[in-house]
Amino acid sequence: MATEHIVKQGEYLANIATQYGFENWQAIWDHPENAALKEKRKSPNVLLPGDQLVIPDKELKSLNVPTGQVHRFLLTRGRVLLRLALKDFDNQPLANTECELQIQGSATALKTDASGTIEVPIAPTAKEATLVFKDPLVPFDLSVPIKIGHLDPVDEVSGEKARLSNLGYITRPLEEVDDKIFAQTVQEFQCDMELPVTGTRGRRWTQHAEQRRGGGQQLRRRGFPTVLSASQGYDQTRHRAG
Repeated sequence: MATEHIVKQGEYLANIATQYGFENWQAIWDHPENAALKEKRKSPNVLLPGDQLVIPDKELKSLNVPTGQVHRFLLTRGRVLLRLALKDFDNQPLANTECELQIQGSATALKTDASGTIEVPIAPTAKEATLVFKDPLVPFDLSVPIKIGHLDPVDEVSGEKARLSNLGYITRPLEEVDDKIFAQTVQEFQCDMELPVTGTRGRRWTQHAEQRRGGGQQLRRRGFPTVLSASQGYDQTRHRAG
């Protein structure tokens, strides 16, 4: 019998699928009873706490094969990738930058490519990570705490605030951002993007915020965690240094 799952903060579909014993999150995302949510959210990486997912029963599959022979069966698993793009304040890539990704008790040494990008597979159970890298403008390593799967949809106020924070326009904990500060921050972003400066929410500026973050997130250094979406083979996360 199908089960209803209520999305909690920090959950993304690959993570939820693992909780229910699914190797591939696509079986849940493509279920007919999740069609409305799929249309609304677009990305399985960016869900809102309170969203309702239908977890279908796992289907048994049987194959007829000759006896007396050795047969090889391949299991398809949904791949989970974390893509990070490091850029400076001038939006230029930090190419060939040595960095270290610390996640689930292990550390992986990496180096960005010519576009400032790194890509690393992660377990679908990953919730937090820390990126350590060298900024050419300062004499010490930068350490950025990351919350994977905590980015809310862009059409929610919480998602808009998080994106402005990740782009460097908000430099305080999001719970301290009241309506006045949010409006002022939107005005600053609209001015930089050469949009009509209204300080109000609207599709046009949120589309620019999505384009600016490049399908993922940009981070700036600060002492509190940055919220990111997970990546399932195609979504990107971006980091802004400086």
